[in-house]
Amino acid sequence: MKFYWKLFKSTFFLSAFTFGGGFVIVPLIRKKFVEQYKWIEEKEMLDLTAIAQSSPGAIAVNAAVLVGYKLAGISGALITLIGTVLPPLLILSVISVAYASFRDNLLVQAVLRGMQAGVAAVIMDVVYVLIRDLVKEKKVISILLFLFSFVAVYFLKINTIYIILLSGVMGCLLFTDRKEDGVKK
Repeated sequence: MKFYWKLFKSTFFLSAFTFGGGFVIVPLIRKKFVEQYKWIEEKEMLDLTAIAQSSPGAIAVNAAVLVGYKLAGISGALITLIGTVLPPLLILSVISVAYASFRDNLLVQAVLRGMQAGVAAVIMDVVYVLIRDLVKEKKVISILLFLFSFVAVYFLKINTIYIILLSGVMGCLLFTDRKEDGVKK
């Protein structure tokens, strides 16, 4: 029970005090479960994040559920699901009651603008860590795919869905290729 409480409390607080969506909460989940508790390996977390991103639904919820499932099966997935969904549900319920006051309040608008800068910083940190790890591991194909994706989206204005689909195909081809190499050895 102590483990389940710690799992619930961790996801509850991460969800309650994180603004900016999945790309912000995923690195915080990583810091909590990989670095602090050492319950999950770094590579496993990257794999879970990739699955969470490619699954339908909110990436924060998907990532938390996958981590919970990895750690404690279906009961862990349910606990992390509740821990992740409950804070926004409560916060939005309170905000909806006083929406007009929040909408027109200059202080609230200023705080939200400031939070946007914080969210941007956290996302940049994630990008930096991912690129650093790719360079460290000398994953040339992944680095080239990253650079191609950035150029295609930012400069060529290609729809991101095409980039995601192409990246998925490339990942499948690379995985299949590595799997066949492993069988031959």
